[in-house]
Amino acid sequence: MNRPLYRVTAGIFLILSIFCSFPLAADESGSDDNPCQVETSLWMIANLMPDPGDFYQLSLGYRLDDKNILFFNGLTWKYPAPLGIPLYDSSFGSADEEYPGYVRAFGFGVGYQRFIWEGLFASLYATPFLQKFYTSDNQYLNSGFQLFLQGQLGYQIDFFKGRLYLKPALSFNYWPVNTDFPDTFQQKEKNWPNYIFFEPHLNIGFRF
Repeated sequence: MNRPLYRVTAGIFLILSIFCSFPLAADESGSDDNPCQVETSLWMIANLMPDPGDFYQLSLGYRLDDKNILFFNGLTWKYPAPLGIPLYDSSFGSADEEYPGYVRAFGFGVGYQRFIWEGLFASLYATPFLQKFYTSDNQYLNSGFQLFLQGQLGYQIDFFKGRLYLKPALSFNYWPVNTDFPDTFQQKEKNWPNYIFFEPHLNIGFRF
């Protein structure tokens, strides 16, 4: 993925969505008849840009009641540099911080979301990842394991009586387990923390 471009577009989408959320939130959901939902990330549009991150996400949710939702979350992507580089840091997107290759990750996890007030929500996700390490010329090196924990705070914007919705959010990410990095990758990884705050998200979903 073009990481500087991601930083700019993420900020623009998040700011616009938050400003639009409150007037649109009046279209509240009648979700009792539609307990199931499917959602994905609008950041997948970056797959159409040069140097894509091959990021794909699909989340299936089940509404337990008016405030609580259980999610099953599948995603895959590749990344060329440590995840702990903050979006606002000058090193974000710098070729000097990139691995001598890339990581391809495949994850499937569970999540829980609770509405706090109207469309305001908080959620928690735990996703185990199988990570495969490749050289710059796509030669496989080895595999590792990552446990990715994420907390989100956001605001859900409902359309068409809640059948369609947008979810701008900020996430707080922490990966306490991150194993079997090749030595050349670890030389880059050790310079950055295993957490990152205030990562912007923008999901779109449909209830059925």
